[in-house]
Amino acid sequence: MSGARFDATALAVFTLFFALVTVLGFVAARWRRGDLDNLGEWGLGGRRFGAFVTWFLLGGDLYTAYTLIAVPALVYAVGAYGFFAIPYTVFIYPLAFVTMPRLWNVCRKHGWITSADFVEGRYGSRGLALAVAITGVLAIMPYIALQLVGLEVVFEAMGLGALGIGKEGPLIIAFVILALYTYSSGLRAPALIAFVKDAMLYITVIAAVVIIPIKLGGYGAVFHAAQQAFDAKGGNTGILLKPDQYWSFATLALGSAFALFLYPHVTTATLSANSAQTIRHNTVWLPAYSVMLLLIGLLGYMALAAHVDVKAGVMAVPALINASFPPWFAGFCFAAIALGALVPAAIMSIGAANLFTRNIWRTWVNPHVSEAQESRIAKNVSLVVKFGALLAVLYLPTQFAIDLQLLGGIWMLQIFPAVICGLFTRWLRARALLAGWAVGMAFGSALAWHEGLKPVYVLVFGDAHYGVYIGLLALAVNFAVCIVATPIEASLRREAPADCTQPADFKDAVSG
Repeated sequence: MSGARFDATALAVFTLFFALVTVLGFVAARWRRGDLDNLGEWGLGGRRFGAFVTWFLLGGDLYTAYTLIAVPALVYAVGAYGFFAIPYTVFIYPLAFVTMPRLWNVCRKHGWITSADFVEGRYGSRGLALAVAITGVLAIMPYIALQLVGLEVVFEAMGLGALGIGKEGPLIIAFVILALYTYSSGLRAPALIAFVKDAMLYITVIAAVVIIPIKLGGYGAVFHAAQQAFDAKGGNTGILLKPDQYWSFATLALGSAFALFLYPHVTTATLSANSAQTIRHNTVWLPAYSVMLLLIGLLGYMALAAHVDVKAGVMAVPALINASFPPWFAGFCFAAIALGALVPAAIMSIGAANLFTRNIWRTWVNPHVSEAQESRIAKNVSLVVKFGALLAVLYLPTQFAIDLQLLGGIWMLQIFPAVICGLFTRWLRARALLAGWAVGMAFGSALAWHEGLKPVYVLVFGDAHYGVYIGLLALAVNFAVCIVATPIEASLRREAPADCTQPADFKDAVSG
């Protein structure tokens, strides 16, 4: 089954919900009204989102359309190895509980909008802040493109090609609308839409994990059929990990966890909270999304049990939806997946625009830019970023965006020493951190390229083989350079640049 049939009912339901969120996107400009000519209001929602809104915003930000498509697609292709995304979304929350409230506190105290703002203030280094900003913008571009890939899959699954209009036209229309309401409403738009997106997503997943296994004879039958399919395929596939997959599975999960909250879109959503306590509450309750992600991963096994036959793994879930549900509910599910693309894509473009405006344009091009000009530049950059991603998806092979996204995770890890370590100590020097960043970026990119843009490198010790995530190897080299270079830098330049922060800046404010 290809899952490429056209049904007017599915398209009508999809269009209805897409129109609803479009209206919400423009209405959001008046929600919790603020001066959208101020970057803090447009790009961070005025830092006024409480625990409830932040939970939906971060959930909509972290669990994207491509995640909803790619995780079960990987499970469909290789089995248990595809579940590495589950432990990493568990690892990340204790780390975020310890680090993100400190980042929120110090950024709120000084009016900082990006992690690069913090780095510049903490280390007194515009060069290091520029490195952080460039890394974030480079890593986020392919991430936005992959949200478009998720939309493409949905349009293909609804059979729009049968109408002779292809998937490019609807894709362009969807992202023009996204660009317009993001421009007008800023972060408020994805924050408001996230309520609808997450509710629809939970309905889709719950329906799928209850109804589809019943049709297939229960979960026992699903797992048995999946294992039979993997036995026929051979190689490192199966519903259980193979011994030689243990290290790569664990290091992929750990490295991905270290990188996740460093991404510009996640930092943006985090800094939009109204208090450090709001962030702590969310790190306690956000693992509920990890449970949902586990259920989403099981759809890969269900697709195997249902004998879904697709040319590309990313079509497995849409084909399964078409085969399992009536057209009206399939349209509802596809709308949920599409919103899973639009919400994070909006936040990603805002995060990239914040970085470019504050840490590239304002710092290096026009330090005297006014607040209104700063906001206008960020709005324009958000448009450029989105349409750049759109052009990449339309005119470059999809694999190009996937490969760059794999590199993006490796790159984001290289700002871990500057940002995360900087939240607790100033011992590392700016030039040492910059040197470590440069070496880590070069080493990680070269090693990934050598491995054919695969994320794992196999270390050999005698007869033992250990697959290790390249991002962690590059981070280890980065740390080694930073630690060795810091005392050298201190001996050559005894006095470190001024630190704008004080120890009290990292602590929660005490109310009157």
